[in-house]
Amino acid sequence: MFRILEAQAPAKQNATATITTLCGRLQSATLLEDRRAAILGLRSFAKEWPASVASGGLRNLIKCLDKDVEDVDTTKITLETLLMLFNPDESSPEASDDIALWLADEFTQRQENITVLLDLLESYDFYSRLYALQLISAISTARPERTQECVATSPVGVSRLVAVLDDKREAVRSEGLLLLTSLTLSSSELQKVVAYENAFDRVFSIIDAEGSLTHGGIPVQDCLSLLANLLRLNISNQNLFRESGWMKKLASLLSGYVKEQGSSDSIAEWARPQQDKNVWGLLAVIRLFLLRGSIGTQTNQRFFWQSGLLAQVMEIAFHSSIDMNIRSEALATAADLIRGNSQLQEAFAQLEVPSTRNQEPTLQANGHQNGVAPMPRENVISALLEVALMSSALQAFDVRLACCECIKAYMQGHSAIRLFFLRRAIEGHTSEEDEPDNILTILIQNSDKYGGDPYRLWIAAVLLFHLLYEDFEAKNIAMQVHEGDAEKGEEVVTCIQSLASNLVTAEQNTEDERVSIAYLTILCSWLYEDHDAVNDFLSEGSTIQSIVQLLTQNSQSRTLTSGLCTFLLGTVYEFSSKDSPVPRETIHQILTTGLGRERYIDRITRLREHPMIRNYEVLPQDSSSNQTGGLPEVYFDSTFVEFIKDNFSRMVRAIDRAPGLEVPVVANGIQKGISRELVDSLKAQVDDQSQKIQKLESDVSTLERMLGQEQADHRKAKDSAAIELNRIRNINQGLQRNHEDDLQKLKQNIQSSEQGLKSQHEAELRRLHEEMQKLKFENEASLTRVRERDDAEIQDLKSTIARLSTELEKSSKEHVQDLQTAHEDYTAKVSGLETRLQRAEDRCADAEARAAGLKEEAQSKEAARQTTQTELDDLLMVLGDLEEKRSRDKKRLRALGESTSDGEDDGESDNGNEDEASDAAEEH
Repeated sequence: MFRILEAQAPAKQNATATITTLCGRLQSATLLEDRRAAILGLRSFAKEWPASVASGGLRNLIKCLDKDVEDVDTTKITLETLLMLFNPDESSPEASDDIALWLADEFTQRQENITVLLDLLESYDFYSRLYALQLISAISTARPERTQECVATSPVGVSRLVAVLDDKREAVRSEGLLLLTSLTLSSSELQKVVAYENAFDRVFSIIDAEGSLTHGGIPVQDCLSLLANLLRLNISNQNLFRESGWMKKLASLLSGYVKEQGSSDSIAEWARPQQDKNVWGLLAVIRLFLLRGSIGTQTNQRFFWQSGLLAQVMEIAFHSSIDMNIRSEALATAADLIRGNSQLQEAFAQLEVPSTRNQEPTLQANGHQNGVAPMPRENVISALLEVALMSSALQAFDVRLACCECIKAYMQGHSAIRLFFLRRAIEGHTSEEDEPDNILTILIQNSDKYGGDPYRLWIAAVLLFHLLYEDFEAKNIAMQVHEGDAEKGEEVVTCIQSLASNLVTAEQNTEDERVSIAYLTILCSWLYEDHDAVNDFLSEGSTIQSIVQLLTQNSQSRTLTSGLCTFLLGTVYEFSSKDSPVPRETIHQILTTGLGRERYIDRITRLREHPMIRNYEVLPQDSSSNQTGGLPEVYFDSTFVEFIKDNFSRMVRAIDRAPGLEVPVVANGIQKGISRELVDSLKAQVDDQSQKIQKLESDVSTLERMLGQEQADHRKAKDSAAIELNRIRNINQGLQRNHEDDLQKLKQNIQSSEQGLKSQHEAELRRLHEEMQKLKFENEASLTRVRERDDAEIQDLKSTIARLSTELEKSSKEHVQDLQTAHEDYTAKVSGLETRLQRAEDRCADAEARAAGLKEEAQSKEAARQTTQTELDDLLMVLGDLEEKRSRDKKRLRALGESTSDGEDDGESDNGNEDEASDAAEEH
């Protein structure tokens, strides 16, 4: 029994067949309940069989979003099914990255598909909004550019997306933030549209509602990401942001954060990482307004200063309890706020910040410092120097480096500030007071006392490098610094000699490579294009020999210092002179024999090809470059790297320059370094030119005598020419009088000839006019005859056509009546035969015979009608020929000069047609 039932059971369907069946039901269903049931079935297969469901039911699912938008439940399960297709199970046999691309293409290739999803945002239903946003995000992830185009093309698409930010439900609002962030990442046009939809106001409202920077969570971070997208490289949005007064809001947010840090109610440790992310994000947004070289940077700097934001940023930078990464970002922001703006640079120096002097905070596990008692305030420049030049743990390296950048921004492009800073450093160095933060004191006296922190000396070198770089006045001031008192019998050592001596000592002791690089950074830039500095360097004759000896002994592991030392030697030779303490020829001999040309070029080339120089722009220049747990891999300043790259070729060629040829250098408008041999050569040329000038003067006197003789001969020739000219003038006057008489006679002959020709021409015109009138009368008579004959022919044709039409109508009516009568008789007989079948058998043959006769009669009448129709067609053809003939006559008349009106043409045409028709009828 069970086997029988089992045999009668239908065959089991596999997943593919079931999906096909459900897709068919979804396509053909007319009732909402049927479509919902089909969608539920497809949803159960979407995770495991995404390709099958998408290929058979994707378009119908999209149609359901439009058709069943009023039914919330159906819309929800439809959106869930589509989201499952974008995120299938990883273990699915059909799982593939291409499915998401194919689904995104299906949505974005038709604008109405994206519009359907955007329309769902009008609904306040939680799932409709949330799932629609998630679905658009999935499409944007797969096809970002096309999705941006579809959203921007939609008339109200951007408005609806931005309006989602007003939703009080966090899940919907956060999803809207993420979607807007992804859409505005690279589309400048979409950034502008979103900004002008009052996005800034909505974003700051969310930040305030979420607890601002201090207590805000991930939504605040998302808001800052959206702000960054809207403002990055978008001048229009930055102008809108600035003119709307939102810069004060940024300062307000930072002010609230600073107050929270100073309050007794400290934030929980678990919330600090998110707080740091929020503050870092806001500082990054501020820096978007301050890009170097941007046309609006100066204006943005001024507005930020007026809003008090710079003071808040500096409070963050010097707050000891704030994370080191945030402090370094704040210092970088402060540097951008004043860089290249002379007014702000001067005002910046007047700020005061919390002092960190004698403060030794301990670091917590998360990088924050334990709170300390409030400290007195000090000048911002002193505080920056103190932090930058202090010896501290590696966690503070980024802060120190940021302080250095801030000081560099304070000096950049402002020569007065640089000179003041340099003079202040010189005064502090030469005074008897102990200034541990003096850069000259650190570089000259503390070369061997950096206590395991080479970056103290390195940062001091970078600051001095920027004070002297391409500033001859600053170099001359720095050259006045010296150690020792000659009056007391002490050896006087200049600043350059001290730095060179410290360099040699550092290399001999194989100290940290950063120390040597610090001294080389200053010396290479100071000696470049400065003959006086080169002479000062060469005053200590043993220095160049020591450097060459170190280069020949150094191992290949110190590639950077070896290359920079070689670069320094090339600079010394390039800008040395014949009168230098070590003559130029001697330096060339030391380089070629002691070091060798090939080794010289190899060392400089290897320096240029070193990753720290070649890849400087892409390598991290902060504590993150530390990969081994030691010191950060930071060796160079960005400006010095550009200096090395720009002058690499010149230094390579320097060794091939002849010792006798000095390099001219223009410093403050004064050219230096002219070759002595060149001067001697120029003097010899001057003497030679003087002798040539004397010879030319004697030649000039001879030529003057010859000129006097030539002038006398010229006067004689001029007198004889005047006499000859008078004679020729008299002859010319006589010829002119005879010419006038002949001309008068010719004029009279011409006038008489013109009168005769004129009379002949008038007679000929009269004759031609008479002939033309005669031809005109003849043409009119001929035209009248043709017109009368054509009218008669047309009239006859019209009468014939009327007669034939009457006969045709009569024949047709008779034929129809006969057929009607025969039909009625036949019908009556058939009905009689049905009732009297037995009696009508003998009369059937007679009835058929009579029907056949009637049929023949009808065929004969039809043949007569067709004959008449044929005759009528022939008449119409004749009428067409007459029309053509009439047109030719009209053209002939027009050619003869006659004009015909449209009315006459029509009348004549009708008459002609009638005459032709009548003639044709008579012929037939």
